[in-house]
Amino acid sequence: MNNTSQTIRVGLFFLLGLALAWITFESLNGGRIFKQQGYTLVAGFANLKGLKTGDEVRMAGVKVGAVKLTRLAAHRVEALITIEPGTKIPNDAVASVEQSSLLGSNYLGVTFGTPTNPLLQDGDEIKTKPTVDMSEVIAQLGSLGSKLESVIGEVGQALGTGGENGNLFQRLDQLVTANGPKLTETISNLQDITAKIKNGDGTLGRLVNDPKMHDELLATVTEFKSAAADARTFMADSKTIVADLKSGRGTIGTLLYDETTAANLKISMQNIRDVTTKINSGQGTLGKLLADDQLYRDAQGVMKKADRALDGLSDQGPITAVGIVANALF
Repeated sequence: MNNTSQTIRVGLFFLLGLALAWITFESLNGGRIFKQQGYTLVAGFANLKGLKTGDEVRMAGVKVGAVKLTRLAAHRVEALITIEPGTKIPNDAVASVEQSSLLGSNYLGVTFGTPTNPLLQDGDEIKTKPTVDMSEVIAQLGSLGSKLESVIGEVGQALGTGGENGNLFQRLDQLVTANGPKLTETISNLQDITAKIKNGDGTLGRLVNDPKMHDELLATVTEFKSAAADARTFMADSKTIVADLKSGRGTIGTLLYDETTAANLKISMQNIRDVTTKINSGQGTLGKLLADDQLYRDAQGVMKKADRALDGLSDQGPITAVGIVANALF
């Protein structure tokens, strides 16, 4: 009887041990002992930031898989993740290492992606993106705190007592005390100036208080603007004229850039010079008329005879008049 009870007890303890081992194994493997394993994806990162085997893979906060293992690869680290059967992940979905809380464990978060895109298959690599590491954020906050402490210390030194010249308020007090009379005089001068402007004294005062002067000044400015516009127009026209001259258009442009016209002009000037030379030397009829006094006197005598002949025409007929004129001239 005792042997039977002892055997039963040993059997019960053995079954209890098997049950505990089963529960432990199930908990460590996510309850996937006899379930379909799904498919595996590869996620590459520069830093896994504490992600380890057994951590969950979540999509919108819902568990869809687990990290199967982590390994080192060329210039990066990789996490092999097992996705549950029936979970469809498009090829543009993105995975990132997330934290459930400041002190919680990490998990791998996956976005939905575009439903119309092709789905990832077993062995494919999923896109990843880096995430902010809370330890780095805390370190940066610590650095920022030290910088703020340093700035506050400097401000305290500036406002507090210390240094050869005293604090900031003491320096301001010394500056005001040393320049008090000058500041008072300056303020008095400003008051006098503003009073004169208010009373209409001086050019500025008249400009501020006299509407007529303001209108005249405005008209003058308008005239200046008009003159400036005319000057711009004149400059534009001048540029056009210079461009025409350079291109040889117009009379002046032809004279400046057409060699044939310039040569003809030189010949014409030479001919005019020759004619004036001959006239000055008394050559030709015009030259003799200008240089010979006798020819001038003869011409003057002929004109006098013509005047006397015309005086006698009043009482004569046409034929007789012609005879008288001919006789008087020759």
